[in-house]
Amino acid sequence: MFQTLEWTNEGVVMIDQRKLPAEELYPIFTTYQEVAQAIKDMVVRGAPAIGVAAAMGVALGAKHIETGNAQEFERQFGEICATLASTRPTAVNLFWAIERMKRVFQQHFQQGDLQKVKRALEAEAVQMHEEDVDLNRRMGSFGAGLIGDNQRVLTHCNAGALATAGYGTALGVIRAAVEQGKKIQVFADETRPFLQGARLTAWELQKDQIPVTVITDNMAGYFMQQGKIDCVVVGADRIAANGDVANKIGTYSVAVLAKENNIPFYVAAPISTLDLSLPSGDHIPIEQRPSREVTHIQQSAIAPEGVEVANPAFDVTPNRYVTAIITERGVARLPYLESLRQLAGAEREDAPGLG
Repeated sequence: MFQTLEWTNEGVVMIDQRKLPAEELYPIFTTYQEVAQAIKDMVVRGAPAIGVAAAMGVALGAKHIETGNAQEFERQFGEICATLASTRPTAVNLFWAIERMKRVFQQHFQQGDLQKVKRALEAEAVQMHEEDVDLNRRMGSFGAGLIGDNQRVLTHCNAGALATAGYGTALGVIRAAVEQGKKIQVFADETRPFLQGARLTAWELQKDQIPVTVITDNMAGYFMQQGKIDCVVVGADRIAANGDVANKIGTYSVAVLAKENNIPFYVAAPISTLDLSLPSGDHIPIEQRPSREVTHIQQSAIAPEGVEVANPAFDVTPNRYVTAIITERGVARLPYLESLRQLAGAEREDAPGLG
């Protein structure tokens, strides 16, 4: 099995998702600026993976702070966190991870041992990596119960091991169902414009020998209408308090089609993806990506030069289209204002993005 990202003494190793499936490359990012750029350029992507990468970037940056002056150390640490926080606006896991690293920093910084601060930050980043794999497996075990044997599952974008520290959210649910002995056929939307479904989901599932059929985004309705889709499972980048879900652009269209065809629409995401500070999806910031992602595939132009382009990276699916939200703590259903807060737990309400 491949490693999405890994902490090493030399730096943060990440599989370059831009090169898949043609090349499986594992570059090392040796500075926090390089990690930030990798997040921005989508070398690493997927909300949980972005969060872990950001935590590793914070630890890496702190490791390379050379001053022994406490005030200067704190100033540089703040700059590191601000740089990483500026990379991608929609995925709340990014900010959750950075805030968690800030709390560890403050806890140890007050003791005055700067080397201990560095070691604590590194340990926290590694722990977050391990936790993510574990919670994905727990999420998978909850979600697998919603998928029957011999079912055909549609997924949009990539919410697999590549989008997390390992195992996956939406694909984790599918993997868990297969591990239970169920026969599952996956339909993967290609997911324009970055083709995460065609390039990444299909690559992952082939590695696991799980049957997968790639379809273009505008074929989803056809296959639903033909009775060839039994349920939809997707991931999420941010979930508002009322259960509105921000996910890769095109998810909303799939959800509307699923509702029209009486097909369950499931969202799999960790508790860290909840943003209970936002009452609804209307308040979720939507990242706008470069026009070249739409006008080109790799180096080949597929649109006239100079044409006007709109490229929102995400859309918001209203909660009325969401059958259930699968987390590592259980499955939430309507009314989400109650069920999500209950799953998040009172002890987490002052955590960033959860209160």
